[in-house]
Amino acid sequence: MTEDRRRVSSGSPYEATIGFSRAVRVGDRVIVSGTAPIMPDGGEPPADAYGQAKRCLEIIGAVLAEGGASIEDVVRTRMYLVDAADWEEVGRAHGDVFSEVRPASTMVVVKGLLDPRWRVEIEADAILDEE
Repeated sequence: MTEDRRRVSSGSPYEATIGFSRAVRVGDRVIVSGTAPIMPDGGEPPADAYGQAKRCLEIIGAVLAEGGASIEDVVRTRMYLVDAADWEEVGRAHGDVFSEVRPASTMVVVKGLLDPRWRVEIEADAILDEE
């Protein structure tokens, strides 16, 4: 592991089991893993796609901050939807956060996610301005 690699945890029970970090910062980059709508108390995720995407983006924002970055530093997002019909709601949540930043983004429909209650999972990549 390089000396400038810093791992960031969100406390997800899956991190230790699967062997991954919520985010990794290497140099001026912060790479955020696929982030699902896991609630802080372990409760039920929101039932709607907008609420789930909003929760994913809240987690991503907190993890970016812990890694020394912010939403404004995000250059790429990837959104995984289990139902193509959710694209507008997920897109609206994404737009609420990234309307000014406008990172390169992709939406992909997948057969399913790890937890059948999840409708969306989101990844983000950030590059910090090292001025």
